[in-house]
Amino acid sequence: MGGALGVTLAALAYPAALGFGTVAAAQDRVVAETPAGPLTEADRDFVVKVRAAGLWEYPVGKMALRKGTTGAVRTAGQHLVSGHAALDASCRRIAAQLNITLPNRPSPQQQGFVATLGADTGRRFDSDMANILRTTHGQIFGTIAKIRTTTGNSLVRQLADQANDTVLDHITVMEKTGLVDFDQVLFQETTPPKLPSEDLTPPPPAAGEPQVTLKP
Repeated sequence: MGGALGVTLAALAYPAALGFGTVAAAQDRVVAETPAGPLTEADRDFVVKVRAAGLWEYPVGKMALRKGTTGAVRTAGQHLVSGHAALDASCRRIAAQLNITLPNRPSPQQQGFVATLGADTGRRFDSDMANILRTTHGQIFGTIAKIRTTTGNSLVRQLADQANDTVLDHITVMEKTGLVDFDQVLFQETTPPKLPSEDLTPPPPAAGEPQVTLKP
């Protein structure tokens, strides 16, 4: 196969399992050689993870703007919306350059988070949002650091830099709500549920399906 990036057929394949679990047996396997550097399984999975995170955290941010009962919760919601809109724009640009297929929907686990928060009201919503989002951002923080220090692909490094700043910002605004139960969050971060891979995997887009865009 040709093409401007000279990517291999493997780069077109949708990652087998994503989310916060182990996503592939050989994460350092190079799936494509590109002008930006080699693209590994871990690199490709990371780009999809960033996209999937935005697909559920962006609508939760919009919920917080509508449903949050305190200024701090609504501020956290605004940070989710603006941060993931910016990240998503970078993610879509980089994915196009590296020929990575992106999902249009989050994983079943992430869809469950949205459903839970969608059903919540009042202070319950505030508390659940702060703790769910603080937990998930804490889980992905380590992944970002690992990708940033190990990837040989300059585009993936750029995305990791942006994701690091965004996730740290989101962790901070969740903590500023005053609602984070740190003992419970630490337990959930270090003892995640043993879910089947299909619950952690965002479904691939249908053939011809328009790409979802997260707008600022």
